[in-house]
Amino acid sequence: MDFKELMNTTEYDFLRTNERLGDRIMLLGLGGSHAYGTDNEESDIDLRGVTLMLPSDLLGLTEFEQYEDAHTDTVIYGFNKLVKLLLECNPNTCEMLGLDEDQYLIKSKLGQELIDHSGLFLSRRAIKSFGGYADAQLRRLQNAIARDALPQSEREKHILKSVTNALEDFNRRYAGKENGSIRLYIDRAENPELDTEIFVDASYKHFPLRDYTDIWGTMKTVVRDYDKLGKRNKKKDDNHLNKHAMHLIRLFMMAIDILEKGEIRTHRREDLPTLLAIRRGGYMLSDGTFSTEFYEMLEEYEHRLDQAAVRTALSDNPDMEKVEAFVERINRYAVTGELT
Repeated sequence: MDFKELMNTTEYDFLRTNERLGDRIMLLGLGGSHAYGTDNEESDIDLRGVTLMLPSDLLGLTEFEQYEDAHTDTVIYGFNKLVKLLLECNPNTCEMLGLDEDQYLIKSKLGQELIDHSGLFLSRRAIKSFGGYADAQLRRLQNAIARDALPQSEREKHILKSVTNALEDFNRRYAGKENGSIRLYIDRAENPELDTEIFVDASYKHFPLRDYTDIWGTMKTVVRDYDKLGKRNKKKDDNHLNKHAMHLIRLFMMAIDILEKGEIRTHRREDLPTLLAIRRGGYMLSDGTFSTEFYEMLEEYEHRLDQAAVRTALSDNPDMEKVEAFVERINRYAVTGELT
């Protein structure tokens, strides 16, 4: 597919007409499966990019984090937002700096500078960030398999564990605070269609509304996923499971590259035989579970990541003095149009 030709169609007119985009776009490239090289005929086209801040964002009262066009699955970050995510080695944004040359649809001089300075943002934080994303992928696999294989009462226990894991960050932030508490537990069901179910005791006072909605949104998502039981489209769901399994291994591959080589390599050209075999179901058994070989592969990559974390030459945190100088250079241009 000619992605540059597609980008010039009317459905992507926002790239040219929006005041925050146009010639302010530093980078725009492929995202998702097309970026990794693992796409198939059903893969969506995702575009990811970064754009300069407006002078009013930096000197005035306007604020900007990102532009999203849901129709075309396009996300373009404001430069400052992207930098914050890169400093945490956020996988979705690191990927933007590791594409092959022909996978970039727009690349300005400043965009090339950003790519050239990608090492500024790499640190041992990648262990936690990529590992966290990989853990989420693994949990999706485990949840989906358990959702189909376990009896209802055991499935409730699995849901409770999943919710508790998902709320780990919340518990860490608010443990010991005096403004409230939440308790999750399993008891005899009040719903006549269930044997047991999860109950919640919650009590909060003077609690931030946004954090409150995050808590309930997280729990709702987990429970909703499990409640799809009985509505399963096996072929479609198996495809999703294979995709989760593939991304789980891919995340380990990318994290190891960062820690061992200090480089971001998004297009997994040399790893495609393995990744595509996983995506096509080569490691899935007839009952919807995964083979011993898959879990042995997973264990091997976990071991490699552990070893890379011990041996890496990357520092614990980015050199913020150098990052600040680079960010100031880019933002100064955003305001004045001049490079120093």
